Amino acid sequence: MIRRKYRIATLIYASLESLVTLLSFLAAYLLRAHFPSGYFGQVFPFRSYVGVLIVVLVLWNILFVLIRLRKQGLAQDWSEAVQEVSLTVFAGTVLIGAAIFVLKYEFISRPFIAIFAVVNFVFLCVFRVYAKAGVSQFTHLLDGERQALIVGTDDKAAQVAKALEEAYEWGYRLAGIVRAPVGISSSQPVDSSLRHYPFIELDQLSEALRKHVVDEVIFVADKNALAQLEEVFLICEEEGIKTRVMLSFFPHVTSKIYLEALQDLPLLTFSTTPENEYLLFIKSIFDFLASAFALTLLAPLLCIVALLVKVTSPGPIIFRQVRCGLGGRKFVLYKFRSMVVEAEEIKNRLSHLNERSGPVFKLSNDPRCTPIGRWLRKFSVDELPQLWNILKGDMSFVGPRPPIPEEVEHYERWQRRRLRMKPGLTCLWQAQGRNDIDFDEWMKLDLQYIDTWSLLLDLKICLRTIPIVLLGKGR
Repeated sequence: MIRRKYRIATLIYASLESLVTLLSFLAAYLLRAHFPSGYFGQVFPFRSYVGVLIVVLVLWNILFVLIRLRKQGLAQDWSEAVQEVSLTVFAGTVLIGAAIFVLKYEFISRPFIAIFAVVNFVFLCVFRVYAKAGVSQFTHLLDGERQALIVGTDDKAAQVAKALEEAYEWGYRLAGIVRAPVGISSSQPVDSSLRHYPFIELDQLSEALRKHVVDEVIFVADKNALAQLEEVFLICEEEGIKTRVMLSFFPHVTSKIYLEALQDLPLLTFSTTPENEYLLFIKSIFDFLASAFALTLLAPLLCIVALLVKVTSPGPIIFRQVRCGLGGRKFVLYKFRSMVVEAEEIKNRLSHLNERSGPVFKLSNDPRCTPIGRWLRKFSVDELPQLWNILKGDMSFVGPRPPIPEEVEHYERWQRRRLRMKPGLTCLWQAQGRNDIDFDEWMKLDLQYIDTWSLLLDLKICLRTIPIVLLGKGR
């Protein structure tokens, strides 16, 4: 689980380090060009150094890989980072200097290599300091913080808890410990290192999953206890919570079984949500870049709409509302205000006119809408401020629409699984132009999206949504 994140992080990290080394090479060349030619030798055009630059980039990456070969994660403190950079720059400089001497590349002077080594050392050290602090941002971009529960209280559960603590920088948080049964009637002993965590009784787990954000449940129990936990597995499956089983009680694991690992602890994973972290990362990168581009491109339109909202009705320009995001996490959703200020109070008097089944309130000709608000809602212009939610990482372009907490409280267990995908600006049922579906069908279409998710499906939904929005058929 963490290793896949680490592979993605390593790729990004290596790319950024290569960029830093490239900038170091350019800075060294510019510095060298300002020194007198008499002592330092003649300065040749930069194109003469391109071959050396390519060799440097390749060599530096190889050295970094060799140094981190037995290590998962970034340097834990600044001294360790300086040691890694020093070893890389020193070894690389010696090898480059030797190659220049053997190949007799006399146009590359030793002072230039020395200047590059010093500049590169400084640049990489600064980068390492800020990169360490940026791991949490990378984790948020990839899939956010992961709240986990451990079912089990023995020494093996303590090992898993320790591994999760060490995975803190990758976004894993241990939310609590669930007491698991041993055998038929006895209680599992509690390892002393687990006593400072919140404890949940097994019969209270279902209620805890509804009230708190939980993304993963890790079962660390013996074979007898697992047989008694079937109901817990079904609860997690219905709610879309990822479940993992530690396989320490097996004498060996055959090569036919694909496992994930938390450090060196083997975990068998069950999940009812998309698991390809590489594709999910691409989705997150697209959301960030596309939302930034869209906000820049649509800035004039946003200003015009804001002005129209302000001058046509009293009240704030932006409507803010708490919604439930990934895993039930609450965030503030932004929309252009399309209703009168007292809309929530009026809603209670209109509840008998609700056109939707279930906990959702919907009126096709809502009397609470302002004149400009009707036009904004018809063409979904009121949703444009949610581009900021996408840029922040609370939402995606495509995904189940974010519900309000009051609606989620009335969800049946199987309906809560829709919260296991980041909410979106558009979704499957909107792309199909189906605005009059009942609540259960809405939920089933959201689950269908989760079960069949792919980047191609997201693209199809986006393309289908565009004409629906332009023709004003989406609301």
